[in-house]
Amino acid sequence: MVETLLEVRNLFKNFPVGSRFSRGGRQVVQALSDVSLDVYPGETLGLVGESGCGKSTLGRCLLRLYEVDGGKIIFKGHEITRMREAALRPLRAQMQMVFQDPYASLNPRRRVGDLIAEPLRVHGYEGSIQARLEELMALVGLAPEFLLRYPHEFSGGQRQRIGIARAIALNPSLVIADEPVSALDVSVQAQIVNLLSDLRARLGMALVFIAHDLSVVRQIAERVAVMYLGTIVELGPAEAVFAAPAHPYTAALISAVPEPDPSRRAVRTVLQGEPPSPANPPSGCRFHTRCPIAQAVCKTERPVLRGVSGGQAVACHFPLG
Repeated sequence: MVETLLEVRNLFKNFPVGSRFSRGGRQVVQALSDVSLDVYPGETLGLVGESGCGKSTLGRCLLRLYEVDGGKIIFKGHEITRMREAALRPLRAQMQMVFQDPYASLNPRRRVGDLIAEPLRVHGYEGSIQARLEELMALVGLAPEFLLRYPHEFSGGQRQRIGIARAIALNPSLVIADEPVSALDVSVQAQIVNLLSDLRARLGMALVFIAHDLSVVRQIAERVAVMYLGTIVELGPAEAVFAAPAHPYTAALISAVPEPDPSRRAVRTVLQGEPPSPANPPSGCRFHTRCPIAQAVCKTERPVLRGVSGGQAVACHFPLG
């Protein structure tokens, strides 16, 4: 049995919005609701869903950048959910993040070498920092002389490579990549995806790749978790999920991916309406207001993730297939 690197159990995260003095008082946005999943050493897990479904919030909760309101996060056998910062600090070196906007995540007033060296200095790297910086630049495909430049002197793709170099500086066991290519030109996206895939294989780290573009996720992920309105509705091997989706929402997302072969006519599943507000989610299955096969039970009983053929787990009363 493969040992688990990261275990997430029944995670909840709420955000208060508005003012308590406003009409109706302060509301609560349910960003995550009863989320459970595992991440295994050296794998790439794709986390997909529409904008606002909670993907980025989950990524930040996994690294304790957000505090959770309920549930457990266990990293390398340590429950870090409410671990004090002093105890958590040694583990932080083993879990890092690549952010969506490569420019916003880099201090424009500091040279690239200082930015990448910061985690090395903070965590007391014992080797030659200069040698490590040059090694990291080679790993991400940048020239060592770039260490003396500032972030504004680079293109978006180059800045994201700098962010990746910073994230892998301490050889982490887990990297969360939060939509790392969505702010980049299409011509550059494939280069960054290939770089992350190569680094994962070379360094042996686990990668959680967050994206809304399923064609990108299909290229890099070994397993896929599909999120809808703060919940995971399907989880399983990427090949099985893309070949035979078990949840109607997953099927709709996959049907929207452009077909590269113009001779093949793809059958589109068009979802009706907009996602409900996370401040007032529907009862029962949260997808039932847009589901083409919803029945009465879907409005009252919330489905739980359960195994189906193909190795997937699906939260649906009437799974497809």
